[in-house]
Amino acid sequence: RGGGGGVLSVTGLTETVNEVSKLSNKIGMNCDYYMEEKVLPPSSLEGKVKETVHNAFWDHLKEQLSATPPDFSCALELLKEIKEILLSLLLPRQNRLRTEIEEALDTDLLKQEAEHGALKVLYLSKYVLNMMALLCAPLRDEAVQKLENITDPVWLLRGIFQVLGLMKMDMVNYTIQSLQPHLQEHSIQYERAKFQELLNKQPSLLNHTTKWLTQAAADLTMSPPTCPDTSDSSSLAGPSPNEATNNSEPLSPTMVLCQGFLNLLLWDPENEEFPETLLMDRTRLQELKSQLHQLTIMASVLLVASSFSGSVLFGSPQFVDKLKRITKSLLEDFHSRPEEAILTVSEQVSQEIHQSLKNMGLVALSSDNTASLMGQLQNIAKKENCVHSVIDQRIRLFLKCCLVLGVQRSLLDLPGGLTLIEAELAELGQKFVNLTHHNQQVFGPYYTEILETLISPTQALETKVESV
Repeated sequence: RGGGGGVLSVTGLTETVNEVSKLSNKIGMNCDYYMEEKVLPPSSLEGKVKETVHNAFWDHLKEQLSATPPDFSCALELLKEIKEILLSLLLPRQNRLRTEIEEALDTDLLKQEAEHGALKVLYLSKYVLNMMALLCAPLRDEAVQKLENITDPVWLLRGIFQVLGLMKMDMVNYTIQSLQPHLQEHSIQYERAKFQELLNKQPSLLNHTTKWLTQAAADLTMSPPTCPDTSDSSSLAGPSPNEATNNSEPLSPTMVLCQGFLNLLLWDPENEEFPETLLMDRTRLQELKSQLHQLTIMASVLLVASSFSGSVLFGSPQFVDKLKRITKSLLEDFHSRPEEAILTVSEQVSQEIHQSLKNMGLVALSSDNTASLMGQLQNIAKKENCVHSVIDQRIRLFLKCCLVLGVQRSLLDLPGGLTLIEAELAELGQKFVNLTHHNQQVFGPYYTEILETLISPTQALETKVESV
């Protein structure tokens, strides 16, 4: 901010940056800040500042290399940073490459060459490119190859740092992926230990969890829809999830826990008796609940729309994707103003179907059919609507199958009306499975102890809640 309290203008900032750039080699400023290539919106203030600072730095480097005699002070700093990045990308066993990089980019040797005006920046940059081609992931091959056609040393160095930044991120992701099993194991043990500490201080800490599982067991005794056995996956496509019910199936801890997790997607926000073991996941469960509701509306809209437009339009993946995009975007405000949102959806979908039929030379919707279509689409928002109800039940059945069989096996034969949202269901199912699986690993011992009091000893021995 300036002395008057106003925000410093971009012009003023540019002048300041230019002065800083001119002083950078005098005070030995580390160039690392100027080399960072973070993706920021170009229109944002931070994006403009970043672009201004970077351009000032690289312009200053160009002036140094174009001077007579050339000034290599900043180029040396860049080569030093490049060397450190390349070494950081090596695995412990790559000793030969480590030695080669140390020798080729030896700091003392490069300083001597710079002092005698013999530092070959372009040659060294080409060497760096060859080394990057060896070390980069296949995903970065094309980016590295594009740099090989650049002959201007400044632009080449700038491009090198951009790609090196991506390679560093690739290495970070690889390291995290390699350590993930160990990190997850540590997380499970840590969360359980912390919860046990709280339980020791407050023995009633599992009261709501016990009540939650008790309700799940009661729900199962009332013959709710269950996931079919893998030997008869075709029953998934039945018109109602109740057809998949197997009343003779004994009550098991696993099924009770699955039912409990499903009940969380129906949880009343006003109910404060949320299971203590899932309090940390409450926000994410609420997000999954919203996503489930959105998919229910979307699948219902597609099902009703298909009955009016026939197989010709819905045989086109592009048309279906367009309807899905329209519905999804218009449903973003559903919670705040549901009636307006579903009205807009019905209007847009009806208009899209009408126009697409005309474009294909088919008979367009009559005014009566259009009115009927819009009326049915608007009724979808009501939970008592038969289409809404059936789709909602089938999505919940799918999620239950995901918990029992896994997502991929549950996708093999989707219930009717869900095939058009298969990709979205797979995403929802995987999120739900990941969340519940981790929770089950952390709190499995507590669930087992509670369930042993709810289920007869004979049944409890048949299945143990998975724990670590």
